[in-house]
Amino acid sequence: MSARLLSCLLVAAASATSASAQDSDLAKQLANPIASLISVPFQFNYDTGYGPNDGSKTYVNIQPVLPFSLNDDWNLISRTILPVAWQEDIAGPSGTQFGLGDTVQSLFFSPKAPGPGGTIWGVGPVFLVPTATDDLLGGEKWGAGPTGVVLKQSGPWTYGMLANHIWSFAGDGARSDVSATFLQPFINYTTHDAWTFALNTESTYDWESESWSVPINFMVSKLVTINKQPISLQAGVRYWAESPENGPDGFGARLGITFLFPKN
Repeated sequence: MSARLLSCLLVAAASATSASAQDSDLAKQLANPIASLISVPFQFNYDTGYGPNDGSKTYVNIQPVLPFSLNDDWNLISRTILPVAWQEDIAGPSGTQFGLGDTVQSLFFSPKAPGPGGTIWGVGPVFLVPTATDDLLGGEKWGAGPTGVVLKQSGPWTYGMLANHIWSFAGDGARSDVSATFLQPFINYTTHDAWTFALNTESTYDWESESWSVPINFMVSKLVTINKQPISLQAGVRYWAESPENGPDGFGARLGITFLFPKN
């Protein structure tokens, strides 16, 4: 399945119009998690090694980013992550499940002008919403906490850190409480012809189980324009450097497509 998707991405890139300076600028904006740019990513992920039955999980994260201008000085950036998952034997011989997972909604208040030294930052709340359609696709807990991002863009480089912490405050009392810290250091390099090479981790520390999940992601993306629509095509691999007991193991894959809607 991933090979067919990758082939489609390569064909689309080959048929797209040639890169322009605007494409390169949009690619750099896309590397900024709180850029004032409407984007709608669809991120395909595949991981294996779950539990004693070597279970697998395939999921698509739908991740719309919507910026709102509050006044002359501040933006509000809404970032949503809604997973649609298909999984098999994720918890031993547990069969298959398909449906929605839990939604993570982040809001960043960010100055429109970069700070000293070109520093870009944003802070705000993050919310966990129990939208899962199956017990094994989510935690059935409501949660909230703080989130923040800080980054710098210098020439072709973008580097920084996104972080949040979520505590559960309501939900099914029979399910485990949530107290989790998410850390995402990242570094991206964008070329003049709109290729971006990205390295990051999406590490989570679960304070309830005292365990780490540390996937290391390497991604290559290309921003193209097809029928005047800017699109970013992504492909990459992931390695699980650390995961909880019965969690994913070894290598995984990530493919994606992002639709961009820059201001005219």
